[in-house]
Amino acid sequence: MMVEERAVLRESRPVLSGQASPNLDTAQVAVRSRGYWSTVTGRLKRDAITLGFGVILLAIILSACLAHVVSPMDPEAAKMTRRLKDIGYHHARTGITHWLGTDKLGRDMLSRLIYGSRMSLLMGVIPIVFAFVIGGTLGLIAGYTGGWANMLIMRTMDIFYAFPSVLLAIAISGALGVGIVNAIVALTLVFIPPITRVTESVTTQVRLLDYVDAARSSGAGSLTIIRVHIFSNIISPVFVYATGLISVCIILGAGLSFLGLGVEVGVAEWGRMLNELQDAIWKVPWVTALPGACIFVTSLSFNMVSDGLT
Repeated sequence: MMVEERAVLRESRPVLSGQASPNLDTAQVAVRSRGYWSTVTGRLKRDAITLGFGVILLAIILSACLAHVVSPMDPEAAKMTRRLKDIGYHHARTGITHWLGTDKLGRDMLSRLIYGSRMSLLMGVIPIVFAFVIGGTLGLIAGYTGGWANMLIMRTMDIFYAFPSVLLAIAISGALGVGIVNAIVALTLVFIPPITRVTESVTTQVRLLDYVDAARSSGAGSLTIIRVHIFSNIISPVFVYATGLISVCIILGAGLSFLGLGVEVGVAEWGRMLNELQDAIWKVPWVTALPGACIFVTSLSFNMVSDGLT
């Protein structure tokens, strides 16, 4: 064999795990070995807009978790003499300042917005988590097994697709009744079909790859193939897709509460607060718009962060 041919074979030889080729510099090896999350982290460091929305989202989540600490007043403390006060209202005798005004019962809007973020985030995140687990499992089974199991699962999901998401959520919530638990169940059922469809599509693509056939030929069982070869390759796209659905779920949950099908009357939740303030839109329009602004900013933040993960 010629010397040149030996050199070409050495250069084309694959780099084993933990072993760097002598013809590659350190930077090239580092780029090849970077995983999904390392790539995402590096991209986020260069994306100031997504990073900014991530900071906003983190602040909203922290304020919801620490509402009892950061809230300036009791969100349920009513004072009818201070009802429907505008932004920055200051009571001279007591020295109390309502930085974001008050609602129709004289309750501090800033405190209620902070406490309301708990329910709004709960109704946006928990249904997606449940739908991610249930829909991901169904999609994995349908995509890997194929045949009659795929037909049964996917045709069942198509039945849910026959109804618009909003109408389906309203119908299920109306049948179950008012309450946070019933709203979460309704939203979970709404988001199981899209996550199932995405998971089934990605699983089917991965199942047909050569390394899965090689693992099956070597005697690996179905559970081993799913756990080692398929699950690790589908979790990232399905997770990113599910994260993007949180913004939609927050809006749907707020819509259910606005219609009286979500949380109970009097509970601090952004959609419910919009319902309670709709009659005061001509008197304190800026105060009335605050819950809607919170819904918009939170949904946009989740959407932008989700785009940054792709």
